[in-house]
Amino acid sequence: MDRRIVLAAVAAIILASSSLGGGGSAARAGDTATSTAAATSAAAGAARVAAAAGSVTVASNHSDPVEKVAFKAMMDACAASTGVTPKVTTYDHRKFQDTITAYLKGKPADVFTWFGGELMRSLVRQRLVRPISDIWTGISDDYTAAIKAASTAADGKQYIVPIYTYPWVFMYRKSLFADKGYAVPTTLAELITLAKRMQADGIVPIAFADKDGWPAMGTFDILDMRLNGYAFHMKLMAGTAKWTDPRVKAVFVLWKKILPYMQPGALGRTFQQGTQAMVDKKAGMYFIGTFAADQVTDPAVFNDLGLFAFPTLGTAYDAEMAVDAPIDGLMLSRSPKNLAGARAILACASTGAAQLAYLATAPTRVAANRNADTSAYGDLQKQTATILAGSKKIAQFLDRDTRADFAGPAGMQRYLKSFIANPNQDLAALQRRIQAYRASLPPQ
Repeated sequence: MDRRIVLAAVAAIILASSSLGGGGSAARAGDTATSTAAATSAAAGAARVAAAAGSVTVASNHSDPVEKVAFKAMMDACAASTGVTPKVTTYDHRKFQDTITAYLKGKPADVFTWFGGELMRSLVRQRLVRPISDIWTGISDDYTAAIKAASTAADGKQYIVPIYTYPWVFMYRKSLFADKGYAVPTTLAELITLAKRMQADGIVPIAFADKDGWPAMGTFDILDMRLNGYAFHMKLMAGTAKWTDPRVKAVFVLWKKILPYMQPGALGRTFQQGTQAMVDKKAGMYFIGTFAADQVTDPAVFNDLGLFAFPTLGTAYDAEMAVDAPIDGLMLSRSPKNLAGARAILACASTGAAQLAYLATAPTRVAANRNADTSAYGDLQKQTATILAGSKKIAQFLDRDTRADFAGPAGMQRYLKSFIANPNQDLAALQRRIQAYRASLPPQ
């Protein structure tokens, strides 16, 4: 039987038997404090649902076919659990992200999909969203401190209910590695050696695609965090470190060393096409978010996918094993028409049961709720969980950790494309252009 059907059935059973505030089977069973907190959460959730009714408008950026079905499954589960009817309108993912400010200043839905970290905080600074700290009082025990921090703004209040997360990792076909005798690299030297061997075998070592502008950000992020550490990377994202810093040049220099092993013509290729090259074994590896596996519909191929974290570089920051692992979730607009219903939907979305309903269709992610019942996780999700557990520092991704106008088409998308098109250009001049653009942006 297809693994996704099994997951869907498990999620339905869990949802039917779980209270609103619970998160599936607790990872810390037997812990009295945890049990008490879970009971309190369930009681608070039940009280919120009891007062909720009617319909709630929901704006969704889950426009990818797999994600759209997964989001509907979660909303259907929450409708059944709460008695509130979510009326979902789906928008193109990238367009929604690029126009979110204008959307929220107009006539937004009660609830909308969004991201943790800086992109969430930007909406808070613009006073376009409503805090949900009262909901977090009942669900806090279901999330790690790191995820709560990514859900918290400068005012100390929480504004998003995380649904799932996923890491940016190397993806590959296990059967290809087995047939060719390839070993998973753990260091940069091993990665380069493997890449050379793949080239000799007539295989493109690393699939690469940046037609949409954002995929290359993942490569910049990981090289910067591996070379210069998470703290410097976050300062760079915040604008308190300069793009003219020699440490940034070191990132581009290292990237130049790796580029000859990356698939040429990246600026004319979508990430889906890059994924297909890896799936077809025309490329040996692909550094991408695990969401890319959504397009793999053959169960046998899906089960053949392997993951490994970006190798270490021999720096002082190797121990961090930092990773981009974006958090997607739900937020409240500033003035929801059905506040009680909207709060009930958010509280439901925080549960492991609701998140598993999403993951039943999209098993390329893992639940943000740490108490979700993971017994039905497939091999890819287990690999994902292992990689995340081994990371001591988690970033959200360049276009989520920095301001949108800097990350967008006129900013880093353009500058990274410039580098990819001409890696032999004057890197210091490129850095100066990036810093000048960053400095030209109005204060937030």
